[in-house]
Formats: sequence, C-alpha cells, structure tokens
Amino acid sequence: MTGPFDVPLEGERVQLDAFVEEYRGALERTLDGLTEEQARRRLVTSSTTLLGLLKHVTWMQRVWFEECVGGTPRGRLGLVQGPEESFRLTGDDTVASVTAAHRTACATARAVVAGMPLDAVVTGHRAGPRTLRWVYLQVLRELAHHCGHADILREQVRAR
Repeated sequence: MTGPFDVPLEGERVQLDAFVEEYRGALERTLDGLTEEQARRRLVTSSTTLLGLLKHVTWMQRVWFEECVGGTPRGRLGLVQGPEESFRLTGDDTVASVTAAHRTACATARAVVAGMPLDAVVTGHRAGPRTLRWVYLQVLRELAHHCGHADILREQVRAR
C-alpha cells in the first residue's frame, strides 16, 4: 500500500490529490471488520458515529465539489442543508450503502475538477468566489480532522 508521501513531487495538484485520496481511503477503512451495530454506536454526546462520519464527509465533499465547484445548489443536489444533519443516520443506512455513496461522491468530485487548474475561480460558494486550490485545502482539512475523530471512535468501539 502506498501513501501520500510515496508520490513523487511532480506538482502541487498531484500531491493534493494524493493527500485527499489517502484520507478518503483512511475514513472508509475505519469501518473495516465492524458490525452494523458497531459502525452506528454512539460513544460521544454528539450524534457522531463512525458510519455518521463517513456519511458526513460524503455530504461535505458533495457540497464543496458539486455545489461550490460545480455550481449546483445543495437543494437541487438533494443534500441536507447543514453539517449537523449530515451525520444523522436513517434506517436504510448501512456500511455498504454509505460506503457506496462515498465512493460515488468521490468519483463525481474527481470528474468535476478534472482538467481544472488550481487557480481556477469557482463561484458556487455561499460566501463568494474561491479558488480550486482553496477548495482542495478546505476538503483536506476536513478529511484530516474527521480521520482523527474516526481513529479515536474506532479504538473505543473495538475496546468494547
């Protein structure tokens, strides 16, 4: 298995893509070998669960890539309006279905940004224009943040 540090320094875009892909995969792997109950288990006072984290980062990536970069409002994308709602699981959510949705969102994100330079200005953000580089850094920040949460939750789930 390779990681983001195994990628040759061929350019900023290659490195950003490698880091984003590493964290996407790391979040998915936190569900490996868990039962549905373990993936849904709440161990903190918020609604954060391992499965909920993956559902949230799926939403987050759709917001940044499909709404901000692609220009499609989240209402038309069928997305909940805020981050708090994006963690909530329904009875239909399973490890398989949430993972599949995440993979679809990642594939769509890759397609949306394909060929776009990092300096491209995107206008779908509610607070105004951003560069694609800014979007990448924001997504990377959020993925890394939530990977830390997921690591701790997985450790707690496996200990019980």
